[in-house]
Amino acid sequence: MKNYAVIVAGGSGSRMQASQPKQFLELDGKPILMHTLEAFANCQLDMHIILVLPANHIDTWQKLVNLLQFKTAHQITLGGATRFDSVQNGLNEIKGNGIVAIHDGARPLISSDVIHRTVNQAKKSGNGIAAVQVKDSIRQIKNDQSQAVDRNQFYSVQTPQTFDVDLIKKAFNQSQSNQFTDDASVIEAFGEKVNLVEGSYDNLKITTPEDLIIADSILKRRK
Repeated sequence: MKNYAVIVAGGSGSRMQASQPKQFLELDGKPILMHTLEAFANCQLDMHIILVLPANHIDTWQKLVNLLQFKTAHQITLGGATRFDSVQNGLNEIKGNGIVAIHDGARPLISSDVIHRTVNQAKKSGNGIAAVQVKDSIRQIKNDQSQAVDRNQFYSVQTPQTFDVDLIKKAFNQSQSNQFTDDASVIEAFGEKVNLVEGSYDNLKITTPEDLIIADSILKRRK
């Protein structure tokens, strides 16, 4: 069974207070996105990597690839107007069956262990979704009043979100909905049970300048 990774990289630099898209910002000497692709290339699952980029980012990416002599093999396809469209475009590039890991380009610290866990769960039950238990205390607002809730009942969902290819393609034939906040919500709306697997607190999505500092610290710890 062939393994695929669809890496969706359509972010902007707005919350990063940056002049360029966040996936192109430097982390430990190279763009964030290169770290992400290398993580999947090096996970020992022989993954075919499909990188989904907005049309106006492709030239920037190709220049970075040439400048840094980036050798990780990958296929590029165009993103769409929404994340749903972009994922669908990536999935459409897969011609056979297999397992596909869908991942945010701005999560460069994904580990091989987490990738393997999601892939193994998807092979068993059709999907495997990386998630971690919420650390902070949580309160819910009801009728303009806050009340404590049991944080042990809540998880932060990450990527990769990994699926049987045929199953997730069928799920993405649904019409788009505002309730589709991630790929797991798409498969759930299709009638499938979502299977959570252990993610990692290191697997942060780089969204703000503080995240970049944390990511750099994690990389230094790993060395």
